[in-house]
Amino acid sequence: MPEPRGHTASRHCSPVGAIVLLAALLVPLATAGQTRPTVGQAGKDVPWVPTPDVLVDTMLEMADVSPDDLVVDLGSGDGRTVIAAARLGARAIGIEYDPALVALSTQRADEAGVSDLTEFITTDLFEYDLSQATVITLFLLPDLNLRLRSTLFTLEPGTRIVSNTWALDGWDDDPDAGNGWAPDETVVLDPCPTWCTSLLWVVPAKVEGTWRLSEGELSLDQTFQMVAGTLRTETGTIPIEDGRLRGTEIRFRAGDTRYTGRVDGTTMRGVAQTPSGAVDWNATLSR
Repeated sequence: MPEPRGHTASRHCSPVGAIVLLAALLVPLATAGQTRPTVGQAGKDVPWVPTPDVLVDTMLEMADVSPDDLVVDLGSGDGRTVIAAARLGARAIGIEYDPALVALSTQRADEAGVSDLTEFITTDLFEYDLSQATVITLFLLPDLNLRLRSTLFTLEPGTRIVSNTWALDGWDDDPDAGNGWAPDETVVLDPCPTWCTSLLWVVPAKVEGTWRLSEGELSLDQTFQMVAGTLRTETGTIPIEDGRLRGTEIRFRAGDTRYTGRVDGTTMRGVAQTPSGAVDWNATLSR
């Protein structure tokens, strides 16, 4: 059953509850001389419901949007997230299937004085190439997020993904939806402006495989940003614990040594904190 691009107070909101809330919001918006879209109007995959401005600001703040970024908003609606990102100096692109919303967004960006930093494209969001984006914002539905998940995971490490309300694992009550890519950060606004929750993921580097260290062999398994495995040295095999990635940053513990570092393709380097002090470490992917 379709729902809006939005949220109640938590990711565990039931579909029925969200639809009841949506029904209370079905009021037309108008502006002088122009008909605005109606909250809840039908879209290709979901009805249109705008993200509250305060949550837009929260999402962009969590993603640390700056003039160095290219922000892509999937399902950009009336363009408010794209315009807000451009006001921060970022280049921003809105992907929207409804040409009327694209026309409205283009006009609003011009009125806001950010047309030079914004672009609105009429297309299916699943057909747009996301590879150049450094930040992706979305206000879709769990099933659409799940369909996007594999594409998002293959983006450049460090790409930030921010979602209004919905996680990337499908509906909570769908046993076939899958799970595993938990958000790196969650913010719930209080007081709640109807849609309250912002979820952030940072695309992790890919480290699964066997790495050669000076002190031995590091075998890593990876599930999204979570890392496990073993460190095999001359004295034995030590399990990897507390392993986690955030973009290209990696941390894990092997016995009483804590490793922090940065991944650069087939190499890793950083600092290992041992009981006797800190030492540099580096590793090269061998297979």
